[in-house]
Amino acid sequence: MSSRKFKDETIAIRTQTERTRHGEHSTPLFLTSSYAFDSGDEMADAFAGITEANVYSRYTNPNVEELVKKFCLLEEASAGLATASGMAAVFSSIAGLLNQGDHLIASRALFGSSIQVLSHILPRWGITCTYVDPVDLSGWEQALTPNTRMVFLETPSNPSLWITDLAGAGAFAHDHNLILAVDNCFASPVLQKPMKFGASLVIHSATKYADGHGRVLGGIVAGKEDLMEKIAFFNRHSGPSISPFNAWVISKSMETLALRVRAHCKQAEELASRLQDHPGLEAVIYPFSENHPQVDLARRQMEAGGGIVCIKVKGDYAKTLQFINHLEMISISPNLGDTRSIATHPTSSTHSRMTEEDRLTVGITPNLVRFSVGLEHIDDIEEDIRIALSKI
Repeated sequence: MSSRKFKDETIAIRTQTERTRHGEHSTPLFLTSSYAFDSGDEMADAFAGITEANVYSRYTNPNVEELVKKFCLLEEASAGLATASGMAAVFSSIAGLLNQGDHLIASRALFGSSIQVLSHILPRWGITCTYVDPVDLSGWEQALTPNTRMVFLETPSNPSLWITDLAGAGAFAHDHNLILAVDNCFASPVLQKPMKFGASLVIHSATKYADGHGRVLGGIVAGKEDLMEKIAFFNRHSGPSISPFNAWVISKSMETLALRVRAHCKQAEELASRLQDHPGLEAVIYPFSENHPQVDLARRQMEAGGGIVCIKVKGDYAKTLQFINHLEMISISPNLGDTRSIATHPTSSTHSRMTEEDRLTVGITPNLVRFSVGLEHIDDIEEDIRIALSKI
């Protein structure tokens, strides 16, 4: 593209690999494990970094490069890389930067697998973690140690939709010379750009809104160039590479990312409003709802409230599962960000490995249900939930 400053929608559509001699309008698939050179000298220069060239698809691939470039432009990051899944992106962001004896501070409101990595996998290599309140930043100072190197958080949090003050987190990280890594999966770069608030790294499960159709796995890390060089070294030799096909699928999907995300937001906000006073519900949780305790903060740092709505059913664990079992149209799945609406019961699935005490501390009660609000007609989504509630 030209040197003009384009809007996000244009960037996602017009960022493409260089056209081949065939003049294709849509980026082709580059399904190759390796690349050929005209001479041994040429290959040696490529491996030595003297010339820029693809050498092996575990390192780089044209389809992967296109996907990464789109995310970097959208997140306003100087460098990035793609991984085989969102959790590969989370793990490599930490393992690629921290060493034995290092310590990180993390929000206690995180995706279940992220907590497993921080609590049970990284300690095997002598990397420790202290969890902090994602809402009240005043206590973060107490978690600092001389060997603290990173702050890791996600906002909005999965699944409780707690909001962390990104500007405050950015200032804290800057003041203490820490890496600030932000999982931006729930918001996507359409709604929120953490780098603007002082983040060092932005992480995505591209499986979610980036693909948006529940087809393939993928992850993205984007951020400051010096940090990305270290993560790229780690990934190059440990190998959590995304397949060219998955990268191509996600990159094509991102051409409609802004349209889809804004449509998801409109649907979710409307659904939250319609369910707000339902007699069968204890609570309806949505970041842009007036009754959300952090609605003002959410509106300051997000363009819209996102595509996730949580409800608390009036009843216990068994009654909540009974409600889910009565859903007819809405899928029961651990995924999110799909065109199809999805219901998830975090207590029994995505966050089931957490202790009950830890779940309750971050708002994951046995009666909490997370809805990834899809793009079906809003009347049909609402009716499916109302009918299921009427049966319990």
